[in-house]
This record gives sequence, structure tokens and C-alpha cells, in this order.
Amino acid sequence: MSELLKPADSISNSLKCTGCGALLHFVPGTRTLQCSYCGESNAIANTKNDIEPVDYEGFIANIDVKKATDNVKVVDCKNCGSQTVLDASVASDKCPFCTAPLVLNLQAGKTYLPPHYILPFEVTQRQGVDFFQKWLKGLWWAPNDLAQKAGGTSSALNGVYLPYWAYDTDTTTDYTGERGDYYYTTETYTETVDGKSQTRSRQVRHTNWSYNSGTVNCSFRDLLVPASKSLPEKTLDKLTPWKLDMLASFDERYMSGFRSETYQLDPENGLIKAKEQTVDEIDSSIRSDIGGDEQRINNTDTDYRNKAIKYIMLPVWVSAYNYNSRVYQFTVNASTGEVIGQRPLSAMKITLVILFVIILLIAAFVLYSQNANG
Repeated sequence: MSELLKPADSISNSLKCTGCGALLHFVPGTRTLQCSYCGESNAIANTKNDIEPVDYEGFIANIDVKKATDNVKVVDCKNCGSQTVLDASVASDKCPFCTAPLVLNLQAGKTYLPPHYILPFEVTQRQGVDFFQKWLKGLWWAPNDLAQKAGGTSSALNGVYLPYWAYDTDTTTDYTGERGDYYYTTETYTETVDGKSQTRSRQVRHTNWSYNSGTVNCSFRDLLVPASKSLPEKTLDKLTPWKLDMLASFDERYMSGFRSETYQLDPENGLIKAKEQTVDEIDSSIRSDIGGDEQRINNTDTDYRNKAIKYIMLPVWVSAYNYNSRVYQFTVNASTGEVIGQRPLSAMKITLVILFVIILLIAAFVLYSQNANG
């Protein structure tokens, strides 16, 4: 995987503006690096290619020798537990997830595993703010000053690449179960109609169960598992879908101007979560194979074959702010614009609604009493 990375000095030179020597930043929605001072820009070579996973077993066996330490370092946030990747020249920073100061301990440096692929930012910071503001306006139960305190300017959003594992696998499942086929019998019954006893008939459904066994094969591609623990699991799940067809071979220049996380969930445990995503489809295939009107699945034994993996970085805009001494996070999918977030509830609005409901109930009771007395 290290062959996907360019030498550190080559990367550093490509990030320097030829006009003024300042640092170039990647421009979301483009494949270009641009200088924010003089406007000079450099195009990133077209890295669109066939996106292929690597063999899972080989990746696990060689994961330690693929790690790099030359021009990056990993620092833990003591407040929220995130692990942020910083350039070696950075001495201090703030956590993009909770805004707590990041105190770097160079003696406790960690190695960094370069990803296979990256999904470059498509949504700009300004667009991210617009999506964010639109989402805020739809939160009726939130405090009125939320939009102001959440940050009405573009500086409130931080661009971060989140680590994900993407798994491919083919499965073969042996199963035993039962097939249920409906059949009907006619039965008679007696009921009283207008004081008279009448005999009638009706169809009664029964199920004939028979033993069944067999084997089903399924194929799964791009089973996405978040490798970050910095955002709530519900948030990470709701950020889907991603435009994975826009993935590019990993190039550090796409990360210029953004932060990135390293994985906190190892690929072995990630595979366990990926297998959980296969259960429903395998179950559906077994039921289809059994046939009949109903199915019972008694035992299954699944063999996961041809396992492959991709380590990818996916882009988000993150906003974290304090409201009444509590941190709330907002996340914008920088590929689609989807906004997922936490927000405080307005005690004033809730109280007013409760009072309004109480008044309505009292008014309804008074009206009912008057009508009853009348």
C-alpha cells in the first residue's frame, strides 16, 4: 500500500505555491490545489482508475510494515477520544470534533497507516454552512439562539476525513430448516342469527411443515464499516450513502487544508461488523431457496470466502460547539450535503407547548360541561 504514496519531499514541493511560496490547499469540488494569497493553482493529476480492494488476509499480515512515520503524527484528544492525523510541522491544534485543545506528546508518537483510496471533498465550506443553516432552521424545538451559537460563519465548520473499512466477500451457507405449505379444510359451525340457530361453513388454513436443507451463495461488495469512534454511531450510520464511484487513489494533496483521523476500529473487528450486515440477505436467500408459504430456519453455517478490503477516507464537515456547558456535534456529508446532528431542546418552547395543551384541555372540558348542563 505504501506504493500509493509519493515521497514526502515530493508532496511538500507540490504543496508550495510557485508564485509566493505559501501553502496550497485543495479546493472542494475540483481536482485543484490553490493558493489563498495570490490565487496560483496547481492541478492534481487525474487519479481516476479502477478501484480494486486488496486481499484481506495479506493486508492483515502486513499491516504493521505498511505504516509510515515520516511526515505525519497521530495525536489523541483527551476530551472525546478522537485520533487526529497532523502534519509533522504542527505543534498545537484544536480537536475538530469537540474543539478541545490538542496537546501533542512527541514522545508518544504513533505510526500512521496510509489509506488505499480517498473520496475528495465535493461540498465546499460555504455550501456546507448553507446546508447546516437550512437544517438548523428546521429544528423548531431548538433554542432560538442556537443558530448564532452554533456558528453562523464558515469558520464554524472543520473539514475532516473519516476512516472507513470497505469489505468484499463471497459467502456459502449450509442450512437446515422447514418448509411450510398452506392447505385448507372446510369446517362447519353453528351460530345464532335473529334468534335462530344456523349451520354455516368456512375455510380453515393449516400449515404442512416438511424438513428442508440446502446451500445458498451470496456476494457482497463495499460493506462499509466506520473505523472512527469520534462521532456517535447513529450519526455515522445516517451519513450514508456515499458517492463511492468518485473514489480516487490516495494522494496526500487531497488532504491539504483538512484534518484526518486514523482508524480506531481495527480491520479484524471491522470484519465482524461487516459480517453482521450480511445476515439479512443470507436469511432472505435461504427463505427463497426453501420456498413454500412459510419458512423456518433452524441452523446455518456460513463460510466467508474471497475476503477483500479497502481502507478509505470519506469527507465530512464537522461543527462542535458548547451550549450551556454541553458539547453538541453537527456533521455534513461533504459528498452529498446530508446533515446529521445533535441539538439542545428549548425548555421555553416545551413549556409553552405544554401550557398550550393544558389550556386546550381545560377549554374542551369547560365546553363539554356547558353542553352537558345545557
